[in-house]
Amino acid sequence: MEGKQIMTTEVSKKEKFLNIVKLVLSKISQFFKFLWNEGVKFPVYILFQPFKGFDEFKRYKRAKMSLAITYIVLYILLSIMDFHYSGFIVNQRDITDLNTIAEIGYVVVPLVVLVVANWSVTTLFDGKGTMKDIFLLTSYALFPMIVTKFFGIFVSNIIVAKEVGIYSLIMGIGAFGSAYFLFVGWMAIHEYGLVKCVLMAVFTLVAAIVILFAVALLFDLYRRIFSFVYTVYREISLRYF
Repeated sequence: MEGKQIMTTEVSKKEKFLNIVKLVLSKISQFFKFLWNEGVKFPVYILFQPFKGFDEFKRYKRAKMSLAITYIVLYILLSIMDFHYSGFIVNQRDITDLNTIAEIGYVVVPLVVLVVANWSVTTLFDGKGTMKDIFLLTSYALFPMIVTKFFGIFVSNIIVAKEVGIYSLIMGIGAFGSAYFLFVGWMAIHEYGLVKCVLMAVFTLVAAIVILFAVALLFDLYRRIFSFVYTVYREISLRYF
């Protein structure tokens, strides 16, 4: 009897372990299916069928904040990899000049400024998209540039000087794809016609320039105030302490 109980206990433990393994493998499989379907196939679907795609993007809330942030992080990582690993024919930068904080800023700051500028302009132009919609759209619009930057790093290491045009073509396709994605997305989420969307895009760029100029002025003012306060502090500390 005791032997049978021990065997039964061992079998039950084995079954529990196998069930846990199956559950973990199932979760991993579901995760990768989600990444493939929502993170790759859905943006491609939008690029080739933009109006149907953006209808699902906004009306059915198919865009995910987690994927939007993932695209931003991926683009930052690829920008850093581009600094490190792009071929010398297209990359003349010194690796010691790499500043990770600056690379993050080069991605995050323009993205945030563009989102704020578009939201502020479309508020005046009776746009239907919320700031969340605009942020999701702008982040998803990085997808074409993520793909082409990845291939660009690889291609830059196998081309010769005469073939630099291939690299430029790949990067140009990515930039065009992202601009197309963003423009058609603006039309869809704000429910604009073509002419109104073109006007809104122009005003968005102007607003973004104004915001960047204002931020630069504030930063310069902060730097001057900090320098003045620090100078006064040094004078007082040298004279009286």
